[in-house]
Amino acid sequence: MGRFRGQSSVEYAIVFAAFLAMIVGLGAVANLLESGLVLEHALQSASHHLSNVAAAAWADIFLY
Repeated sequence: MGRFRGQSSVEYAIVFAAFLAMIVGLGAVANLLESGLVLEHALQSASHHLSNVAAAAWADIFLY
């Protein structure tokens, strides 16, 4: 029984480290969402995508 004595401490340390990493990760995501960086990137990506789609749509219309 002596070799299982620290098992609960090791399990607690592993679970605590995973929980702490999750909390830090959620804080980082919240910081990105609050700063507006995610929204700015999404709008910038969407505008590039729509401009390429619009150009291709006009080409399809005129080539039809």
